Amino acid sequence: MTESKTPLKGLTSEEARKRQEQYGKNELTPMKKESFFRKVLHIISEPMFSLLIVAAVIYFILGEPRDGAIMLVFVIVVISIDMIQEWKTDKSLNALKDLSAPHSQVIRDGKEMVIASIDLVPGDLMLISEGVKIPADGEIVKASDLCVDESSLTGESEGVWKTTVENAEPSADYWRKDYCYAGTLVTQGSAHVLVDKIGAATEYGKIGADIASAPESPTPLQKQTGNLVKLSAGIAAVLFAAVVFVTWFNIPDHPFRARLIESVLSGITLAMAMIPEEFPVILTVFLSMGAWRLAKQHSLVRKLPSVETLGAVSVLCVDKTGTITMNQMTVRDTWAVDNDYMKLCETMGLGCETDTYDPMEKAMLNYCEKLGLNKGHLFGGELITEYAFTNELKMMGHVWRHEDEIIIAAKGSPERILAICRLNDIQRREAEAKLMEMSVQGLRVIAVGVMKPTSRDDIPAELTDCALTLCGLIGLADPPRESVKEDIKQCTKAGVRVVMITGDNGITASSIAKQIGMPNSDSIITGDELNDMTDEELQERVKEVSIFSRVVPEHKMRIVKAFKANGEIVAMTGDGVNDAPALKYADIGIAMGKRGSEVSREAADLILLDDNFSTIVRTIRDGRRIYDNIRKAVGYVFTIHIPIAFSSLLAPILGVYPANLFLLPLHVVLLELVIDPTCSIVLERQPAEADIMERKPRNPGENILNARTLIKSGLQGIMIFAASFGTYYLILSRNPADAPLARTMGLVIIILANLFLVQVNSSNHDFVVQSVKRLAKDKVMWAVNIGTVVGTLLLLYTPVHQFFKFAPLTIEQFFTALGIAAVSVFWYELVKLAKKLAKKNYKEAYQTGTLKSR
Repeated sequence: MTESKTPLKGLTSEEARKRQEQYGKNELTPMKKESFFRKVLHIISEPMFSLLIVAAVIYFILGEPRDGAIMLVFVIVVISIDMIQEWKTDKSLNALKDLSAPHSQVIRDGKEMVIASIDLVPGDLMLISEGVKIPADGEIVKASDLCVDESSLTGESEGVWKTTVENAEPSADYWRKDYCYAGTLVTQGSAHVLVDKIGAATEYGKIGADIASAPESPTPLQKQTGNLVKLSAGIAAVLFAAVVFVTWFNIPDHPFRARLIESVLSGITLAMAMIPEEFPVILTVFLSMGAWRLAKQHSLVRKLPSVETLGAVSVLCVDKTGTITMNQMTVRDTWAVDNDYMKLCETMGLGCETDTYDPMEKAMLNYCEKLGLNKGHLFGGELITEYAFTNELKMMGHVWRHEDEIIIAAKGSPERILAICRLNDIQRREAEAKLMEMSVQGLRVIAVGVMKPTSRDDIPAELTDCALTLCGLIGLADPPRESVKEDIKQCTKAGVRVVMITGDNGITASSIAKQIGMPNSDSIITGDELNDMTDEELQERVKEVSIFSRVVPEHKMRIVKAFKANGEIVAMTGDGVNDAPALKYADIGIAMGKRGSEVSREAADLILLDDNFSTIVRTIRDGRRIYDNIRKAVGYVFTIHIPIAFSSLLAPILGVYPANLFLLPLHVVLLELVIDPTCSIVLERQPAEADIMERKPRNPGENILNARTLIKSGLQGIMIFAASFGTYYLILSRNPADAPLARTMGLVIIILANLFLVQVNSSNHDFVVQSVKRLAKDKVMWAVNIGTVVGTLLLLYTPVHQFFKFAPLTIEQFFTALGIAAVSVFWYELVKLAKKLAKKNYKEAYQTGTLKSR
């Protein structure tokens, strides 16, 4: 419990530190860290490592401790690489968690500051406002129109109007009106709360301790790669038995023990070659590193699976204000009845909140300030009561005792304000004409009305009961962001349909849409029209309509459902409490980081840290790049495993003596050390291809390893296999005593082909020269490539080659291997050339045909 005497200036940083030592962090259950030992055990339990250890044990049994020791060294090296990759992934994910962690506004050291909610301590003075999910229990010491949704605790859906501790009346109720509870939502108003309980001590903590330990289910992509590894492991098991059987009959002259061990070693070599254990690593590394790169570009991914979904987005539903526009409202035009502009502006100011955070109200009060109507003049009287703004009403009002008279100052949607104003036909037509004139200019129009009751008893209970006198119209401008026009063009080219959803009127929205070049800018559905439509009708209309005006948050869910029912993958932006359901329902929920509520951020998959439309477009582009690179990496792993697996399978079938085999378990591990960094470092860094935003969105149901990728990878793998195994077998056939030389030539061809393969496959369209140019300044790529070449030279020309049963190559032999490796991979450049020529010929034929038809 905190002492009620704690001053309203809040705690000092030193007091907060001491209290955190006493009470701990504000979390339900402390995060459990997996121990280093458990992580190592998890890695060793993978099929590949089990095979490595079995192979090492067999070498020791064979009486070859040197080979067994080398295998164990390799096990340690590969485990180290996996641990480093896991550490990098954890580091990226922890950094993302820190960025997306809920934050709270507090007063510390006598000034307002934002801290992570986990760092709240009893005694902190916490500031809460509309849209915030309350992070701790506490007493309300100051409040302004505070309404809280406590349904997560009490089950009661109706909001609770709160009061301060000072003004609270005694009550026997368990749930206090002068108290806020963790896990509840602020739906209206603001308050200063003196934190009383944190973490597990809160009411929410008492019933919600299991929430933090809820398990996460694997994503479709994770399931795909897992199934692929299981399938490969199953095939490997069958082929393992076949190779053991064949090898057994190939060496009848061996003693039983040696015959069995040699046969099992041959089988293990093949099994190791067959299991593409890199697939899960690729997925984790690419998604986590991709999410980290997105965060650097002001786009925070809260849920990793959404990275893969980004590339499939086909409909992008965005709010106008602050996303498409700059969210820098200014009053651009005014129209006053009877030209009484001072009355219009004074009433407008009286209708604003005294402590406003709304950009429109800020613009209005700034305009009043310029006219000499400062806050002291506007808000110096007594605020008697107010009519709160609701999405249904689309208007609000304040009742003031101002300069010895009672004034009801109301403002809001022109349609709603005009409906409760006393106007004759001529006045109504004039107001509607002015409304149209302002709206066509792209201005957001607000109507202002006034009523002056003679006494408090005459104040109507509801704003809709008022009989207002129209003061005039205010036209506010929020110009589109400069980059939006180009962004819309990019989206259209990429097959991503942009849909504008706004609370503004349709004419204004249409005007903005025309300015930014949005397709279908004349076709509009209003919120009232939407209310009259069935779900089936809406589903049909959304195929053509891209502007929804006068929409309330509840409508957003229906719009998202209609698009999804048409088979679209929907990304949806939102910032309010009521947007949370629509954000949850969309395939990708995008919350605003600057002006968004805590609730909307929690419901979202993605948080825009700068509320910028261009960031959404960049994020879709990068989502496509990440998925592209995952597919390239999976295809690469499939390709490079073919020569390893086929060589391990074919050598025993051809009757090659076990001691002369092309690949031993030792060599498979050596190749794995080359494959892992190549696919998880070099391919992850590949930039987006030039045409990435000219393609239609991918089909989300499509497998990561589709038929086209399988055919391409299969052909490339077979060519590398033919080059490496063919060279090995040719040398071995000429002289069986040259097995070390034959093996060395074959392995060098695979290692060099591996480096060429990454460059060739870094783009499906561009030639190698263009791909290398793009990454010419990338130090990491050069480090991996040069490191691989230097490592190969060390294996060949140092005493280490004896451990691997290699033979040093002459300069002529090395360059012969280099040439064969290049031919085995670069043939695909001719395929790219053929595709480009075919595409060019098709385009020319199409253009010619179009000209003739005209």
